[in-house]
Amino acid sequence: MDNQIQLDLEDRLRRLNEIGVALSSVRDLNVLLERILKEARRFTHAEAGTLYLVSGPHLTFEIAQNDKLQIFIGGTHEKVDIPPVPLNKDSVSGYVAVTGETLNIEDVYAEEGRQFEGPSNYDQMTGYRTRSMLVVPMRDHEDQILGVLQLINAYASESNESIPFSSEDESLLESLASQAAVAISNMRLVQETEALFESFVQVMATAIDERSPYTGGHIRRVAELTMAMAHAVNASKTGYFSEIEFDEEELEELRLAAWMHDIGKITTPEWVVDKPTKLTTLFDRIELLRMRFALIRKEFELQIACGELEPEEGQRRIKEVDGEFEFIAQANLPGEFMADADLEYLEKIAAKTFVLNGEEQNYLTVNELENLSIRKGSLTDAERQKINDHASMSIKMLEQIPFTRKLKQVPAIAGAHHEKLDGTGYPQGLQGDEISLQARILALVDIFESLTADDRPYRTESLTRELVLQILQDMVDANHIDREVHEVFKSANLFDKLEDLKAQMARESAKD
Repeated sequence: MDNQIQLDLEDRLRRLNEIGVALSSVRDLNVLLERILKEARRFTHAEAGTLYLVSGPHLTFEIAQNDKLQIFIGGTHEKVDIPPVPLNKDSVSGYVAVTGETLNIEDVYAEEGRQFEGPSNYDQMTGYRTRSMLVVPMRDHEDQILGVLQLINAYASESNESIPFSSEDESLLESLASQAAVAISNMRLVQETEALFESFVQVMATAIDERSPYTGGHIRRVAELTMAMAHAVNASKTGYFSEIEFDEEELEELRLAAWMHDIGKITTPEWVVDKPTKLTTLFDRIELLRMRFALIRKEFELQIACGELEPEEGQRRIKEVDGEFEFIAQANLPGEFMADADLEYLEKIAAKTFVLNGEEQNYLTVNELENLSIRKGSLTDAERQKINDHASMSIKMLEQIPFTRKLKQVPAIAGAHHEKLDGTGYPQGLQGDEISLQARILALVDIFESLTADDRPYRTESLTRELVLQILQDMVDANHIDREVHEVFKSANLFDKLEDLKAQMARESAKD
């Protein structure tokens, strides 16, 4: 008999070690808590048990298992709204949580010195008969009590009679409770770290978006539409993507990359991102030119008054100056294309001179002429390069973050959202299979969201749905964006999803 007891103890110690290893590998808190209580009952031969976690001034009910009553609540089973237990000495679990003592009670109804109403109340409600109880605090490596393991009615393996929990049960359960507490603490730490990182990502995304009145909400819309596309790929049962499915880690990798794809824009000057006119830097310099041309006009008026200019010639020059400024003011607005004749006229104006403080000056400075000569949009080549640099900066910044193994592709995916299949994209000029499927999805969604934006500094009105679809098709035909991804885009009906998302964001904004 002694030999059998020894063998049983060795077996339980072996299982305790195995459980410790198993607990460290579980990543779902509900699964973890259920596993803890199940294993605790298994090697103490307990008929029932409950697991509580400390939350503020209470113990919150998490898991309950009772073989006799066939009750399995919490964890991966249905949850029940049970009032929390106060952290005081009035209940068995509260007493253990407050004092840190282990309670090993042979018979709760025969216990002297301490009377706890919880077991008798439970028995009255359920018709169950509670006898022996073993209640152990779950204490982590910092000696903090995270919760309580409560086991009810130990049974001898050879009979159906309830027996007291042994001293060996007590020691083993305390060891398991300690391992469980460390596992819970580690999981909470991981969850808190992930939540902190998630908050950081969204705060950064919001900060980047809110730098510009034109891009508010862009990153969130891109992130959510990107995931809609990824799930549409996973749902494809026929065609090109029928054999392709993103797993949970790949989906999380893509989601974070979408949220962080524009992080490099934090280094881009705001006036470049928002440049609404060609002459804008920190302000629109058209106002300086308005004053300059008014000064030139006033000079002609003075020359007429002083008799230095014939009135007819003077009025002609005044009218010419007024027309030149009107042309410049119009040229300052970004357009789709500036004709060669307009560029020649602009250069002719710039070459003219006037005298200010005794010095001869051109109507336009070299920098003003360069900006006004932009054929399309509002950015010079140097400014456009500053914008383009945000992609390489995104890669550089994200590579400084120690991503876990399952997220190691985030910098590459985020940084490739401006690459094109034919190799003409930026920042690395990747082409074909050098661009991952995740990056191809992100690239299409980023283009789509930008085209459908209600307001942009370089655009006076929103593009129609038909024009957006045509532009995307033209980019497919030019081998800029992926044809198969584009097919999923069309089947996923992203236009309607975008409208729903914009409406949702507007409602949220109205509440704020």
